[in-house]
Amino acid sequence: MSKISIIVPVYYNADTLELLYEDMKKKILDRLGDYEIVFVDDGSGDNSWEVMNSLRAKDERIRCVKLSRNYGEHAALLAGFSVCTGDCAVTKQADLQEDSEIILEMYESWKRGNKVVLAVRRERKESRLKVFFANLYYMLIRKIVNKNMPAGGCDCYLVDRKVIEVLERLDEKNSSLTLQVMWVGFRTDMIYFVRKDREIGKSRWTLSKKIKLAADSIFSFTYMPLHFMIGLGVLLDIVALILLVSVLIEKFTVGTPIQGWASVMCVLLFGFGMLMLMLGIIGEYIWRVLDAARNRPTYIIDEIKDGDSEK
Repeated sequence: MSKISIIVPVYYNADTLELLYEDMKKKILDRLGDYEIVFVDDGSGDNSWEVMNSLRAKDERIRCVKLSRNYGEHAALLAGFSVCTGDCAVTKQADLQEDSEIILEMYESWKRGNKVVLAVRRERKESRLKVFFANLYYMLIRKIVNKNMPAGGCDCYLVDRKVIEVLERLDEKNSSLTLQVMWVGFRTDMIYFVRKDREIGKSRWTLSKKIKLAADSIFSFTYMPLHFMIGLGVLLDIVALILLVSVLIEKFTVGTPIQGWASVMCVLLFGFGMLMLMLGIIGEYIWRVLDAARNRPTYIIDEIKDGDSEK
């Protein structure tokens, strides 16, 4: 009989964990058969760890993993994958914005032979501002990184044990785990759902984290920024050459004096600005190379509690 692992990254979710477990228990756990729930505390500053362990006391199939500090959701999910024992594993957000029953649909799709099952948002019942920025991110990803990224995006997915082994071998930092899952190339299916608005707790998904995700997604999966720099450099060289030739022609044919301190300064400032931008883009790639070369672990597990055992 196959076993499914449910990986739940936890970051300041003390107020929703019990509700999440009760929702899964009511809707899906009895229908899954053999399962385990892996809660991963990603350095929460509230009492999430205590709540997780209180749930573990109720259900022996719950495993609690505590990271040494906050490493981000990407690392928390990888930590969950590293300790889970299921034949497949599904990620589940702790904010109660996804219906737990989609896990059943994804599990059935996996049983039909799909090794990757994406839970795609058909609709988002959130503020217009959140929806706008989310759609903007996924539009950019489709245009310049992966054309197969669903328009509604996906944060929840089910992966086969083979996919988990590949993800562990990749061991990439500063990347997008969702794009890694899509990159592996195994047989993929999509399940659609409606994402609800958050009613309990405060989102820790800040603007800076969103910008970092966008940068990681672009710099980790495409050379487009470098190609953009080359194209812009060639374009500016052509424009500069045309202007130089036109000025010289006008000087020797009409006698117009070559002057214009303000225009020259504008061109210089624009040029220096573009140089700084290009150096910044190169720096992003170099920094990622340095971070990979240092070979620091993506995450450090401080503690694992499984049943009555503690590691």
